[in-house]
Amino acid sequence: MFARRFSGNRSRLPPALGRGGVCSRAVNQHTLSVLVENKPGVLARVIGLFSGRGYNIESLTVSETENQKHLSRITIVTTGTPMVIQQIKHQLDRMIPVYRVVDMTLTKLSMERELAMVKVRGQGEHRVEALRLADAFRARVIDATTESFVFEITGNSSKISQFIDMMRPLGLVEVSRTGVAAITRGPEGM
Repeated sequence: MFARRFSGNRSRLPPALGRGGVCSRAVNQHTLSVLVENKPGVLARVIGLFSGRGYNIESLTVSETENQKHLSRITIVTTGTPMVIQQIKHQLDRMIPVYRVVDMTLTKLSMERELAMVKVRGQGEHRVEALRLADAFRARVIDATTESFVFEITGNSSKISQFIDMMRPLGLVEVSRTGVAAITRGPEGM
C-alpha cells in the first residue's frame, strides 16, 4: 500500500525508505526452524511461500527427525527486516502441515553448524599450505591423490566461508555445502 503510493517519485520518499518503499534499516539474517508433517508436498508449499512473496532463502536443510511421529525439521536461513521476518514466521505458522516455527536467532541459546566438502588441486608449496590451513581450521582430509585433496569441515557458516576463501588461491576446484542445521541448548525441545 505505502510502496505503491510512493513508487512513482522516489525523491518524495522518507529518508528511512529505499527502493519500492522497503525499509532499508536493520536487514538481518535469521535462522528459522520449522517442524512439519513429513508428507509429500509440504516442502514445496513452504518453499512456495518464500518464492511467491519474493523472499530469498540463503540456506535450506530438511530431514525427517521423528520417524514414529512422521515429523520433519526444515531449517531455513533468510534475510530481511524485523517486519519481514515476523511476516514470514506468521505465514509459516498459519500453514496446515506446520506444527511449530522457532526463530533460532532470537533464542540466544541456539547452536548452528554446517558441513562442507572442499576439493583443492595443487602441488608443491600450494599442497603443503593447503594441508597447513586445513589443520588450523580443523578440517579432515577425506580423500587424497597426488594432485588433489578433499577436505571435510564442520562449523558455523562464516568459518566455512573463510576456509573456502583461504583455499581459492591454493587451487580450489569445487565446494559442496550442506546448509545450516540448528538446535537449541538445554533440555527443552522444539
